Amino acid sequence: MFADINLMFSKVENFMAVGIGPSNTLRTMFSQMIGTVAVILVISAFIGGSDLITKITRTNKKWVYSLAAGLLGGIFGIYGNISGFELNGAVVSVRDIGPMLAGFTGGPIGGLLAGIIAGIHRLTMGGDFAQACVVATCSIGLICGFISMKWHNFMKKPYVALILSACMELMHLGITLIMVKPFDYALKTVEQIVIPFVTINALGFALMIVIITYMENQRKMYAEKSRLESELEVASVIQQSLLPGINDRYPGRKEVEVDGYMKAAKEVGGDFYDLFFVRPTKIAFVIGDVSGKGVPAALFMANSKIILQNCVRDIKDLEEAVKIANNAIYDRNEADMFITIWVGVLDLESGELNYVSAGHNAPVLSRGNHAEFLEEKHNFVVGGIQGSEYKGQKVQLEDNDVICLYTDGVTEAEDKNHNLFGEDRLLNCFRNDSNDPTELIGEVRTSVNEFIDGNSQFDDITMLCFKWKKQ
Repeated sequence: MFADINLMFSKVENFMAVGIGPSNTLRTMFSQMIGTVAVILVISAFIGGSDLITKITRTNKKWVYSLAAGLLGGIFGIYGNISGFELNGAVVSVRDIGPMLAGFTGGPIGGLLAGIIAGIHRLTMGGDFAQACVVATCSIGLICGFISMKWHNFMKKPYVALILSACMELMHLGITLIMVKPFDYALKTVEQIVIPFVTINALGFALMIVIITYMENQRKMYAEKSRLESELEVASVIQQSLLPGINDRYPGRKEVEVDGYMKAAKEVGGDFYDLFFVRPTKIAFVIGDVSGKGVPAALFMANSKIILQNCVRDIKDLEEAVKIANNAIYDRNEADMFITIWVGVLDLESGELNYVSAGHNAPVLSRGNHAEFLEEKHNFVVGGIQGSEYKGQKVQLEDNDVICLYTDGVTEAEDKNHNLFGEDRLLNCFRNDSNDPTELIGEVRTSVNEFIDGNSQFDDITMLCFKWKKQ
């Protein structure tokens, strides 16, 4: 970036030098002023990108910000004085960029303070033009401050900054012509310096505005990103709290052992699992996968989960419960999303499992060392079409049978060559001596992680595993 700036200044210098004549004095003025502006730009970019500006801008005391802007602008002005080019008692420099910058960022107070600091330093350097420079520098800082108060955002436009700074430098030269005597002496000096003086200061201030605006936007983006990350972390915690707490006390029945797992591809996701009692001896197991990812899917998931839970609890017929839930979700589906679900109600005393699958992956039934997918009728997804009918099925579980529910984030996990984990690898995870839900979920997780071998997770991965034990 700064290499491009230096190249642009070099082209300006060469153009001006060629257009006016091969004047070594003019070329020297351009070189010194361009070098000074380049240094100021680098320092400004460094300060603007640091935490210092962020800390200052967070203060509620405007005078603190104005004071900081004035001091920084004054330092830039002093540096401009020191690195300026002396001609006929005048110091040709980029001193005015400091007060203009301070006025833009710190208002009239900042601009005036920077002008006073840079002006006093210029006064100590002496010369016929010293007093005029003090008046001009202070006036420029003050005027830019007032303009910034009223049209700050307008000043951010590079062409506006360029025109404004050119006008300020012309005003500076006008004050010089008024205050410095004799007039012919002042006019001769002004004629020699007007082109490099106005050109470099105007370009330098315009580039300064571009850098400041860029840094300001970056800080805002960083602050917004931090805020969103913080909110997403809270949303992730809230989403995890929506999942049922599975522990020694819940579901608290000797007839069933349960464990669940969910890992969202992003901070929050659209997968969920649930379990709840619908009767004293009947417990429902649910797993769902919302179309889409992120916050919209998570919100749709939370709403759908509550609707489905209420319907299954209140309506004895499972097919009818899913149908009514579908209609309710459809009526509130402004985002045109849908959800695949599998819901089953297990009779803890008999081991009979009634279930309905609405476009969801077939669960795994693990019985001894044999594992297979449960047969299921094809029903449409939930929330997609009003009035959809759903057909249920039944299966009689045997002692120590395990049912594993999962979302397609498991079977569609990809390795680095875009190969899918697939259903065969999933079944292989259950063909061992273990029938403990926690161990089986761990086996699937380990197998998936080894398969993807460090590849990023594309979809939410969710599992709910339960074992029925005949009493």
